[in-house]
Amino acid sequence: MKIIITGSLGHISKPLTQELVAKGHTLRVISSNPQKQEAIRNLGAEATIGSLSDTDFLTRTFTGADAVYCMIPPNYAHPDQMVYYQETGKSYRQAILRTGVQRVVCLSSYGAHLPSGTGFIRGSYFVEQILNTIPDILLTHVRPTFFYYNLLGFIDMIKTAGFIGSVYGGDDRLTMVSPQDIATAIAEELEKTMNTEAIRYVASDDLTCSEAAAILGKAIGRPDLEWKILSEEVVLEALLGRGMTEESAAKYVELGMSIHTGKLRADYDMHPPILGKVRLKAYATEFARAFNS
Repeated sequence: MKIIITGSLGHISKPLTQELVAKGHTLRVISSNPQKQEAIRNLGAEATIGSLSDTDFLTRTFTGADAVYCMIPPNYAHPDQMVYYQETGKSYRQAILRTGVQRVVCLSSYGAHLPSGTGFIRGSYFVEQILNTIPDILLTHVRPTFFYYNLLGFIDMIKTAGFIGSVYGGDDRLTMVSPQDIATAIAEELEKTMNTEAIRYVASDDLTCSEAAAILGKAIGRPDLEWKILSEEVVLEALLGRGMTEESAAKYVELGMSIHTGKLRADYDMHPPILGKVRLKAYATEFARAFNS
């Protein structure tokens, strides 16, 4: 198959590219960074440099493809993240309509079934709705859960405060995922030409925050590590103190509260997937390396 990969050589797109090349597919990888060309070629794929906001570029790139993997790369420089998500989603939509690509796999997120109350994940809701309007395609939204590497953001807190703290914690359940397991799921979906599903959840482990803290604590030599629930006011003040904008901080807290209340995972719990291969205990080794570096 001729497959288009977006996301350059990111956490998911790199292992995804490696897996699909190993399976004998012809890949074209989109990146906005010309310096990535050689690394992409070294993986056995064709490098295409351009912007996802350039619909004409996407149209040229998608032409002749059997399948396309669409994701929204982070763009913290954009003044309005929700507008950015919608603009990129519309760009994808136009290119797919123009070229007639039949198989489309979109990287979304758990919680994308909700139109509001989920912080930055609301952008994934918008993208899903935009792509859902494309007629006569095989479209699957892959909804991963909480990425393991987001746990790295707590390292400084552990070192200074001695605990993990957020608006969610304790007995709150947190379903987490490895980028490698996401890549494997996306590769499987891109190869499907029939009997596709509209939604596929991907997760690697499902624990309480306290259970997760115990695993991470053991890996870093702090077996008594706790994951405490902090008030919205305390977390918001801390984020603003770190230089985060009021809008971003508010979205971060809103997302955290949707984890605390269970709202974010409500649809996931109705359609739980078979867990992937990379459990938190395996990822904890990587977390420990980062903690001790």
